[in-house]
Amino acid sequence: MIITCNCGEKKFKLPDNSIPPSGRLVQCGYCGLKWKQFPVDEIINTRSISSPKKVVSRPQPVQAKIKKPKKIKKTDPKKTREISLYSPEYLAKKHGIKINQDNNKKIIKNVDDNKNYGLGFYSSIIILTIFLISFFGILNLTKDIVIFYYPFLESYIAYLYETIENIKIIITDFLSVY
Repeated sequence: MIITCNCGEKKFKLPDNSIPPSGRLVQCGYCGLKWKQFPVDEIINTRSISSPKKVVSRPQPVQAKIKKPKKIKKTDPKKTREISLYSPEYLAKKHGIKINQDNNKKIIKNVDDNKNYGLGFYSSIIILTIFLISFFGILNLTKDIVIFYYPFLESYIAYLYETIENIKIIITDFLSVY
């Protein structure tokens, strides 16, 4: 069967049974135009037609769909590693672990000197506590000088030290009960 694109530029040769009687959506590979194609009955006549004859196309019988057997997936064998996960080369490259192959096969972890390590939670709490105690101590020593230059801060400083005394009393009461 030969079909022609609606643009008129290209013709395509298809198998006769590729288009069902109900039609099929096709697309031109040349211009990209899509249309619904119905089966075409070709009439090849070598002699000239003197009088037009009526051509009636007979509907083709609908073929029952044949169920194809399901394909069984073939699993490829797993690729083997070129290098073992526990080889000294792999451990040194991937994890930075050097294995000393001399006495008793001791494992020595390679630590880069360029890495910066943080203080940690408890170290930062201790540093914060030392900073606050020193700040309040210096403020207590220079309280009179600060009030002399900034008199409006006197009530704030008194309130701060009163709050600190209250916290001290709460902590000592809590520790004495238990």
